[in-house]
Amino acid sequence: MRRLADVGVGLPVPPTGLDATLPIGFTVRLGHGVRVADGGQTLIGGAPTRVLYLRPKAARLLDDGTLTVQDAGTRTLVDRLLDAGMADPIVSTLTGPPASDVTFVTPVYSRPRELDRLLSSLPAGSPVIVVDDVSPDRAEIMAVAARHGATFLPRDTNGGPAAGRNDGLRHATTPFVAFVDTDVVLQPDTIKAMLGHFADPRVALVAPRVQGLRDDAGLNWIGRYEQARSSLDLGPYPALVRQRSPVAWVPATFLIGRAAALGDGFSVEMREGEDVDFVWRLANRGWRIRYEPSAGVWHEHRQRAVAWLSRKALYGSSATPLGRRHGADIAPAILAPWNIGVIAALLAQRRWSVPVAVGIAGVTAWRVSRKLARSEHPVQQAARLTVSGVGSSLAQTTALLVRHWWPLAVVASIFSPRIRRALIVSAVVDAGIEWVRLTPDLDPVRFGLARRLDDLAYGAGVWWSALKGRSLRGVLPHVSRRGEH
Repeated sequence: MRRLADVGVGLPVPPTGLDATLPIGFTVRLGHGVRVADGGQTLIGGAPTRVLYLRPKAARLLDDGTLTVQDAGTRTLVDRLLDAGMADPIVSTLTGPPASDVTFVTPVYSRPRELDRLLSSLPAGSPVIVVDDVSPDRAEIMAVAARHGATFLPRDTNGGPAAGRNDGLRHATTPFVAFVDTDVVLQPDTIKAMLGHFADPRVALVAPRVQGLRDDAGLNWIGRYEQARSSLDLGPYPALVRQRSPVAWVPATFLIGRAAALGDGFSVEMREGEDVDFVWRLANRGWRIRYEPSAGVWHEHRQRAVAWLSRKALYGSSATPLGRRHGADIAPAILAPWNIGVIAALLAQRRWSVPVAVGIAGVTAWRVSRKLARSEHPVQQAARLTVSGVGSSLAQTTALLVRHWWPLAVVASIFSPRIRRALIVSAVVDAGIEWVRLTPDLDPVRFGLARRLDDLAYGAGVWWSALKGRSLRGVLPHVSRRGEH
C-alpha cells in the first residue's frame, strides 16, 4: 500500500518496546466520512484528511468496507488505516479482557447520594476505589463506600480530581483502570464494548459517549439543550482521538485505561483541562485513544443557569494552561494561507469578494489536482477536497466570531457594519444549522439563545485565562504550512 497525504506527514510511531502486533481476527470498518474512489483504490478522509492509494489486491479486500487481520499483509493494512483515522474497530467482533480485570476509581468531594447511585450501576463484584478529597461529609462518603464493598482511600489535603484519580491509579492492582466521576451512571454493556478495543495492544485509553441523565425531576430548557448539545457528548460516530482531529479530546467523565500505559496519570497542577492534557500526552507517545459511542454513560448535566454558565467558562479557562504545555495544538482554528485568503475576501463583503474567493479556491484545487495524479479523476477529487476545505474554514471562522473572539467581534461591530453583519449572520446560521442537525426537544428560539450563551461563557473563560496567563495562544488561530500535520 502506498500513501499520499495532503498534509505530508508520517503516521504515529508505536511506543518503544511495545509488541504492537494486532491479533488474527481483528476486524475494522472504514470510518464515517471516508470516501472511496477509483474503484476502491483511493481512500479520502481520516484525521487529518489525507489520500491513501491502495493496490488492487488491497482494494479487493476492502470491497465491503470491512477488513479482518488474516496475515502479515492484512495486519499492516489494518494498522495503517487505524493510524490514519480511516477505520474503526468493530468491537462486537473483538474479545477484550474480562470486566474483572478493571478497577474502578472515583474521586469524590461530597455528593454521597450521587456516589451511591454510581456505585449501584457498576458491575457486581468489581474492585472499586473511592478517593475522598477531604469532603466535609466524609463520614457519609465512607458509609456509602462500605455499603458497596468499595475501598475507601482518604486524602489529607484537597488536590482536585486529577490528584484523586492518580491516588486510585497507584493503589489499583488490575491491568486496567476505569476513572469515573460521581455524577455518572453506567449504561448496560458499556464495559464490554469499551474493553473490546484493548484487543489492539496500542490502545491506551477508551472513552464512551456521554449523554444526559433523565430523572424524575424532569428537564428545564437548559437541560434539554444539554441533552442535544452537551460539551461532553462527542457524537454518534466512533473515532481515533488525537490533536487536530475531528475528535481531539475526550472528557475524564468516564475512561478506561491500560494501567501499564498511563504512567503517573493526570497532571495534578491542572484543575481543568487535565483530561485533554492526559489524552494528548498519551497520543504524543504513540498510543491510540479511542472514542466508542456504542458504549455509553449517563451524566447529570447542570440545569441551573449560574452553575451551567460557570462550568462553560471553566472549560474555556483551560485554554492558556493547555497552550503552555501543547503549543499550537490548542489553537481555536487551523487554517492554511489559502483558507485565510478565501475568508478575508468574503469578510470584505465587496462586489469582488465572491469572484476572488472562487478564484483562490480554483487555484488551490488546481494545485491539489497535481498532487493527485495517481487518481483516475484528479480534478474531480481535488475539487471535492477544496470545497470541503472552504466549508471547514467558514465553519471555523463562524466559531471564532461567536465563541473565541466574541469580545473583539462585538466591539468591532460597533464601528464596522461589515463585522456587525458577519457576526449576526454567524450567530443565526450557526444556531439554525445546529438546531436542524440535532433536532433537539427545544424550540429554535430557546435553543438559539442557549447556544449563544454557551459560546459567550466559554469565550469569556478563554479570554479570562489569556489575560490572567498573559498569553494569547488560546485565542490565536494556527496557520499551517506545507507539510505540516
